[in-house]
Amino acid sequence: MIVAATWEADPPGRHGLELLGAAATLGREAAFVSLGSASGSTPDAVVAALAGLARERGARVVLLPADEQGGEVAPRLAERLGGTAVTHVVGVTESDGRLVWTRPVFGGKALASVVATVEPVVATVRRGAFEAAPAGDAVEVAALTVPPGDGTVELLGSEDASSGAALEEAAVIVSGGAGIGGHEGFAELEALARLLGGAVGASLAEVDNGWAPPERQVGLTGKSVSPDVYFAFGISGASQHLAGIGGAKVVVAVNTDPDAPIFRTARLGVVMDGRQLVSALIAELER
Repeated sequence: MIVAATWEADPPGRHGLELLGAAATLGREAAFVSLGSASGSTPDAVVAALAGLARERGARVVLLPADEQGGEVAPRLAERLGGTAVTHVVGVTESDGRLVWTRPVFGGKALASVVATVEPVVATVRRGAFEAAPAGDAVEVAALTVPPGDGTVELLGSEDASSGAALEEAAVIVSGGAGIGGHEGFAELEALARLLGGAVGASLAEVDNGWAPPERQVGLTGKSVSPDVYFAFGISGASQHLAGIGGAKVVVAVNTDPDAPIFRTARLGVVMDGRQLVSALIAELER
């Protein structure tokens, strides 16, 4: 039995279907769990609820999204179950009855095969790593009640993150680096993203400079994305950033340096100032 859990609503959304697709590659029965109602719960409460369900179902594997919440819950859940946590999974096979997990290492420059000596395995799965299971497939949806926060952390308030579509769900991402300039450059990226119906991303350099909010960072220490098209304006292509865009179907790179590493990953490369091309694209789309 494999339990797939996401913070999406029931029925499974895009990432939930990808987790079920991962379970399908192993040919095992799977149950989908929506944790959408657990947004106000503490990670410990989510861990306790999932641990109870995993034990009840005799789960050999628990699959979670490779996002901030999944990264916080996975190691705690593995410890609670007496199992093993494997993070940022991009593949899984079965050999001689043992599950072999594939995950990127060295900033995405290589892939490692991991075999857990202790089960169950709690694995966080990167977006776009597996084909989504057909939405119409009959999937068991497990009921899971997660109690509210126990007072360990008190929520004093909240505010919306930066405007724009969610990076993880966007089909088009317009991302900027140090070469795009400051706040004005980022504002132009937001305008282009709106015209394209996409989301805005940022490199570590742009976030470190305070030009973009941390939730927009793409890369090893940010978010892993899998859009149909990823525009990289003024991004050199350090391994940290490339580790987050491995799932992109097409990369379009724009940089003044013809030797920038990003061009080795790009399907289409343009050697010019990124700000100039962004302005030209906005003008053409508005026209």
